[in-house]
Amino acid sequence: MGKKNRSKTGFRSEGNQLPTKDGITRQQNQNQQKPQRQSKLSPQKRNEVNQLVEKLLKVSSSVQASSKNLSKEWDIHLEIDKILSKIMSIEKEMMVPLPNRDQEAQDAFITWLESNGAQINGVGIANFPGYELGIQAKRDLAEGEMLIGIPRKLMMTVDSVQCSLLGPLLSGDTMVRHMPNVALALLLLVERFRKDKESHWLPYLNMLPTQYTTVLYFTPQQLQELRGSPALEPALKQCRNIGRQYAYFNKLFQNVSDPASDVLRDVFTYEQYRWAVSTVMTRQNFVPGVGSGMVNALIPMWDICNHSNGKLSTDFNLNADRSECMAWRDFNAGEQVFILYGARSNADLLVHNGFIYPGNEHDSVKLRLGISKSDTLQPLRTQLLAKLGLPTAADFTLRCGSEPVDERLLAFLRVFSMGQDHLNHWLQREQCTDLMYPDCALETEVEVKMWNFLLTRIKLLLSSYPTTLEADIELLKEHKTTMPICQQLLIQLRIAEKQILSSAMEYVQQRSKI
Repeated sequence: MGKKNRSKTGFRSEGNQLPTKDGITRQQNQNQQKPQRQSKLSPQKRNEVNQLVEKLLKVSSSVQASSKNLSKEWDIHLEIDKILSKIMSIEKEMMVPLPNRDQEAQDAFITWLESNGAQINGVGIANFPGYELGIQAKRDLAEGEMLIGIPRKLMMTVDSVQCSLLGPLLSGDTMVRHMPNVALALLLLVERFRKDKESHWLPYLNMLPTQYTTVLYFTPQQLQELRGSPALEPALKQCRNIGRQYAYFNKLFQNVSDPASDVLRDVFTYEQYRWAVSTVMTRQNFVPGVGSGMVNALIPMWDICNHSNGKLSTDFNLNADRSECMAWRDFNAGEQVFILYGARSNADLLVHNGFIYPGNEHDSVKLRLGISKSDTLQPLRTQLLAKLGLPTAADFTLRCGSEPVDERLLAFLRVFSMGQDHLNHWLQREQCTDLMYPDCALETEVEVKMWNFLLTRIKLLLSSYPTTLEADIELLKEHKTTMPICQQLLIQLRIAEKQILSSAMEYVQQRSKI
């Protein structure tokens, strides 16, 4: 534990930890604390939605077996968006406004936390410009001081799913059983709409954002701002995956009978699902499970903390059976208390959390490289890469800072640039890991070829953007006050990526002269 994460089996196919952000937009003005019952769709409209859902399932699954083709992925996205727009138009009459996170809701939330054993020391909830809600120091705080202690019984975890109305569906449905993020998203909806009794987590549910700035809320016109960016492909895949999941569960709830399906059958909409998915994506962490292993969890109060560069400062106290958040530095009274979400790039933060962090110390740009199967030296390159613990194809990264080329990328480029004699020589050496060091004694011709290749790739990446770095900076400067927040975020990402690439290009040019 110690940062907000994403699961290996969740809303995306890749299995990396996901730091998260309370990426909310302007709140709606409803003050309803319990969900009102919305209108049930007429048989005619339900049938229309069912037909659209079938079409959505087909379209969102059609690209799965295809080769990686961004143009094809974009065409699929446009078709999915068209179908979802029709579905959301019909489902609009089913919508229930989410609660407003006003002072009354905040007071009820704090009372609920403390009455259930939470410890809130020297901090409180406050509004901050540019952040909406965050955690504020109510007094001077010392580094290492425990600020927030949340017992397990207040968390929403996969263990909670097993004991909830979702239990039978968890046992019987493969997707719910093997995708804990999905299970948590459905738990949020079941607890919001259950009619048998008031949810234990109602005060927490009333404090969740009403809307997010994850890519699930971006229009195709806004996503076009990512043209040329390596972030476009994962953004499109994210949208496609969630569209497919919505269609799957919409169909499932109409055709099975279990406690959870009975609750959600007439209230489940795409708008509700993307809200629940975004809540989990942007707020979850891992905690030790009741049995063994780690489980996905939503941790009230702690998940209101916003991100900054810093040190990991959250852990799970097994003896006290609670999550504990410490101050990673001294904070002055009135100051916003930040936590570190983890070493994530701005592309990851945008796609999965809906925000960009300027000055991100861990920012990077993906560089996809691979050994061609038609390469006559492919078997030798594969052997040497295996000795180095490297794949024959992967997304490597160019980092921000003075050393943009990390050891994995450096070694791969060297192997990629070697001739047969060089490959045989390094295959016979015991210390082939020397290839990962910048000052490795390598033949000049290999080094020159390697740096020239990387320089060409960086220039190619920069040329793939339809705008220049200077044009983006000027665009953001001139229109920031009138530009929608989603568009601002996308342009900020482009700027951050181009700055990394430009800096890396200068670095490579200098190295190629050595």
